[in-house]
Amino acid sequence: MQPSDRVMNLRQVFVTVLMFGVAGLLLFMYLQAWIEEHPTGICQMTTSAHTALLANYPQYEKNYALPGHLNDSKLPHPEELATAPENQIAAANLNKRQTTVIMGRHSQEKASPLGEIASSLVSRLSEQQKMTKAFLKQQVNLPPVMRPLNKSLIKDDRWKNIDEAQEKRRYFLYDFCKKYSSENRLRTHLVRMVSRIYVEDRHKILYCEVPKAGCSNWKRILMVLNGLASSAYSISHDAVHYGKHLKKLDSYDLKGIQTRLNTYTKTIFVRDPMERLVSAFRDKFEHPNSYYHPVFGKAIIKKYRLNAHEEALKTGSGVKFKEFVRYLLDSQRPVGMDIHWEQISRLCYPCLINYDFIGKFETLEEDANYFLQLIGAPAELKFPNFKDRHSSDERTNMEVVRQYLKELSDTERQLTYDFYYLDYLMFNYTMPIV
Repeated sequence: MQPSDRVMNLRQVFVTVLMFGVAGLLLFMYLQAWIEEHPTGICQMTTSAHTALLANYPQYEKNYALPGHLNDSKLPHPEELATAPENQIAAANLNKRQTTVIMGRHSQEKASPLGEIASSLVSRLSEQQKMTKAFLKQQVNLPPVMRPLNKSLIKDDRWKNIDEAQEKRRYFLYDFCKKYSSENRLRTHLVRMVSRIYVEDRHKILYCEVPKAGCSNWKRILMVLNGLASSAYSISHDAVHYGKHLKKLDSYDLKGIQTRLNTYTKTIFVRDPMERLVSAFRDKFEHPNSYYHPVFGKAIIKKYRLNAHEEALKTGSGVKFKEFVRYLLDSQRPVGMDIHWEQISRLCYPCLINYDFIGKFETLEEDANYFLQLIGAPAELKFPNFKDRHSSDERTNMEVVRQYLKELSDTERQLTYDFYYLDYLMFNYTMPIV
């Protein structure tokens, strides 16, 4: 091997190692920027805000007593994790040192081709870091001005009662958010905020998915509107949930996200929090499930069941509602949260996104079909009324919920109410009486 060949090989090795190093540093800086800017929650209320709330909404005083351990503090969410300041400082210093080492090392090689390559890579890294931080720092401070609902396509009076109920819901939520959401807490990153929103571009619809509130059939409707199917009744459960046929808003670039938020009709369908919780439990834990039993069930039984049998620990089957609630309320959960029982306030950010239409599961068909009229859907398209899975089971209604709540102590019931505190308030639901 000639000396010149050996030098070239060394240069190639050096460039390769350098590129891998820069790529790793880029990833580190991206993650660090994300961690530094990670939101700590939205729509939190202090005791003073809670007092003001009860003064204006006295009907909630009995049901919504602020728990003692929350006095003079924000309402907590067990998934909120505060990044330790010393960790942030150490990571920032490490970030700075690594960048300085790379730039310092190669400032001595400006005259060489390797120096030029290194300088170019570091320059690109710097630009990418700036873009990353700018993207992650996109925040929204709301509530904005509520725009009137476009009713130009409604030609008769048969929707009058539904329309009146719709306007009351919209103004109730807007008024609540405007009065009781602290401005400095009404911030979150735009991409995180829209991660549960599905897009239908043909009819300019944004639909925020709330699991256990008719979301499967709503996705079927979106697929039909988008020309992916001729009938909602012909779309299977797997095609709805695993087919990847629908686009989410966070898949667009920043301009695309903002344009759609400002111009599309935004809708959310909600459900009584306790009904939604019990429905999720029945669906995921009272029927065979190859994901929720081994992932959630095993962890729940292991931590919350005394003298658990080996078979239960092995399969994760047979989780009891009381055990599930203990997991839900535990700030040190053995396994994380899931969208099927996450609070709506943390799924769809209703005090940050000004939804044009608020439907309720309790009046699902009427609300959905009215919405389809509003957006100019084909006249023959109606919201499907079939149950997506476990069709032979009784639907989860308030009477069913009461039976499950009887398994809990008074304290557990109150803490569960507190967990869904904002969802109850935002959408004007009342507590079930056990």
